[in-house]
Amino acid sequence: MTPVASVALVNYIGLSALIFLIGVAGVLTRRNPLIMLMAIELMWNAANLAMLAFARAWLNNAGQVFAFLVITVAAAEAAIALAIVLITFRRTKNVDVDEIASLSG
Repeated sequence: MTPVASVALVNYIGLSALIFLIGVAGVLTRRNPLIMLMAIELMWNAANLAMLAFARAWLNNAGQVFAFLVITVAAAEAAIALAIVLITFRRTKNVDVDEIASLSG
């Protein structure tokens, strides 16, 4: 049986940082709220990856518990945000973030 190759913690953190930067770029450059929500989910997942990597490196299960809580919060955030986008789209037929900010009422 061959030994399992271990991946260094630096590789996990580098991948997490890359995914997080892609999410930040998506939030800053796109004006569609659905794309922005997907970018925010990327940032949540990057944080999860970092927590799980540190939990594995330090042999501690606290990172796994926090990652589970983050997944729960991200699911709730996505459901509420999609409901808000759906209500806004029904009302205005436009989901541009810049124009939504100017709505009143």
